[in-house]
Amino acid sequence: MIHLDTSVLVDGLTGPRRSAPALRALIERGERIGLSTLVLYEWRRGPRRPEELQAQEALFPSGAAAPFGFREAAVAADLYSRVRRPRGREIDLAIAACAISHDAGFWTLNPADFSDIPNLQLVDVGGL
Repeated sequence: MIHLDTSVLVDGLTGPRRSAPALRALIERGERIGLSTLVLYEWRRGPRRPEELQAQEALFPSGAAAPFGFREAAVAADLYSRVRRPRGREIDLAIAACAISHDAGFWTLNPADFSDIPNLQLVDVGGL
């Protein structure tokens, strides 16, 4: 299982869709891909065109998004206390907590933002 960061959704489903081939390759090789409700929130609050929202729903239905519940909140709070400079990173820490809680790898286009988070399995899809 791989959880997606908002950066991948934006890059894969909008504009030139640079990450679309890698997304397609992961899906074709049978990789389970999901996202958290927090990523869904970040994605939907942006200026999205109807066709972008339709593509997201077709690939990653909102109803299947991993929830941010009490377990994820506890992991996020622990991460907040363990990383350096957590202020301003609360949403990223909560998104990471969802991936950790669901034992999922995490694909982001901003790996430096997540590289110091303990137990987060960053996924590099550069070779696809």
